[in-house]
Amino acid sequence: MKDYVIALDQGTSSSRAIVFDRNGEAKAVCQKEFTQHFPQPGMVEHDPMEIWSTEYAVMTEAVTSLGLGGSDIAAIGITNQRETTIVWDAKTGKPVCNAIVWQDRRTSPYCDSLKERGLTEMIREKTGLIIDAYFSGTKIRWILENVPGVRKRAERGELRFGTVDSWLVWNLTGGNVHITDVSNASRTMLFNIHTLSWDKELLELLDIPESMMPEVHSSSEVYGNTSLLGGTIPVAGIAGDQQAALFGQMCTEPGSVKNTYGTGCFLLMNTGDKPILSRNSLLTTIAWQIGDKVSYALEGSIFVAGSVVQWLRDGLGIIRSSSEVEQLAREVPDNGGVYMVPALTGLGAPYWDQYAKGSITGITRGTTAGHIARAALEGIAFQTMDIVSAMEKDAGVPLGELKVDGGASRNNLLMQFQADVLSTRVVRPQVTETTALGAAYLAGLAVGFWSGLDEVKKQWQADRVFEPSMPPEEVQKAKNGWADAMKRSLSGK
Repeated sequence: MKDYVIALDQGTSSSRAIVFDRNGEAKAVCQKEFTQHFPQPGMVEHDPMEIWSTEYAVMTEAVTSLGLGGSDIAAIGITNQRETTIVWDAKTGKPVCNAIVWQDRRTSPYCDSLKERGLTEMIREKTGLIIDAYFSGTKIRWILENVPGVRKRAERGELRFGTVDSWLVWNLTGGNVHITDVSNASRTMLFNIHTLSWDKELLELLDIPESMMPEVHSSSEVYGNTSLLGGTIPVAGIAGDQQAALFGQMCTEPGSVKNTYGTGCFLLMNTGDKPILSRNSLLTTIAWQIGDKVSYALEGSIFVAGSVVQWLRDGLGIIRSSSEVEQLAREVPDNGGVYMVPALTGLGAPYWDQYAKGSITGITRGTTAGHIARAALEGIAFQTMDIVSAMEKDAGVPLGELKVDGGASRNNLLMQFQADVLSTRVVRPQVTETTALGAAYLAGLAVGFWSGLDEVKKQWQADRVFEPSMPPEEVQKAKNGWADAMKRSLSGK
């Protein structure tokens, strides 16, 4: 019996592999951090070979730690940092340059030029996205324009583009399979979310040869096989990390909402089988496709969430490890009038200000490291509050509850403050590894490891519910302070 499924969770700062059993329980978790490259201010890169080598290492380690082999694994699912852009040689598999990470802002001026040409509405109607350096399309164009010799090689059909899922599948299958799924394709600013195909007009606009692009498939099917763990294991499920978390949280009904607190924060609402074009600066994206059925979502993207805690550790040095931030924040009863807008790489939804700068306001002689830590955590919750407000306007209904996951969702102070400023209950599941679990479910469903959605829905269990408890006048005071701090951070462009 093949009693396990592996999820490869390739994130922004680490590669992980998690082995799940039939009950959806994680039996082994292995993780390796990899290098972040910052060649210039606003630029963020990864080495694609390091992404693959760390992912391969943790996959192997996770399986061997349980004494398992390839014959015990029913399928592999992949979930990945989205929008991060890799271009490689179709014959050698060698990348032409470092991966350009989703946080990278180098193409902001080019995005401004597209807006000035009046292309915002056309691109939004086709892709559901706002013109921004966040997405893959302008990153591909930058590589073609700026890496010597690359454009000619691309035009000769020698190069391949992929988001990280495509890169992992290519390497797992020995270069035999060049594909992506609809959820990742919908994050490129090159994919028509209505026709479910690469948009020739957008490819032409950005001058990207179609030969570079991967075939687009559903999120739950067998794409190919790998023999790297011994035996033959189908690679059978793919979803971008936030869509995978939505699925792992079993937000399968229209109107259900989750927020993942990772490097960034990503709040998604399932909108069912029809895309809702946002009028409040959110993104319309594909959640997943299973069989012929496509599910869509509204998304609010916060670029800096957990990474602000890393900055407190590495930049300011006021904590030694990220886990210390809650204890430090609890040393003070409140923020002492200090607010932090963590716009370290611009601001995402609903502001979409590529040039916003981070700020800390309200500092006095009485301000301590505890106030700074609390303000950093509260800044994450306030950004989420802004997105919920926009989402409620688009959907036309108030938020009933917020399901949460990701590393920072384990921070009880943050989760309680989130419930307070939303005036809504916040629900944390027993399994907070919902991103990886979503990928495992998609892969397992494709090969019959689980019988269907009804079986996996029964596996979801709540761990803790945070009910709002802050007095309304205190909530309003906090919101006013945040609004003032936000005005100071916006660029005015």
